[in-house]
Amino acid sequence: MAGENTDVRQAVKVYKALGEPTRIKIAMLLTQDADLCCSDLGTKLESVASSTLSHHLKQLTECGLLDQRKDGTYIYYRVNHKVAQRYAPYLLE
Repeated sequence: MAGENTDVRQAVKVYKALGEPTRIKIAMLLTQDADLCCSDLGTKLESVASSTLSHHLKQLTECGLLDQRKDGTYIYYRVNHKVAQRYAPYLLE
């Protein structure tokens, strides 16, 4: 029973995070081009302010859909394929 509640909570977090069009665009970009930093994503998205982009990346990371790794002063993001496959497989098509 506890495992089911955890799955439901994670599903809600993922779907809530993907309920914003910009976040879906970010996730789709990262499925095509893994390991992008915030400035690379900002260049590709053009119309998103860096502070807003950071907020979106935080939401996607906290729900488990994105993984991050730090390299110097940069943080690089990539889609967590296990979570995407389970809750949002359309991202991987």
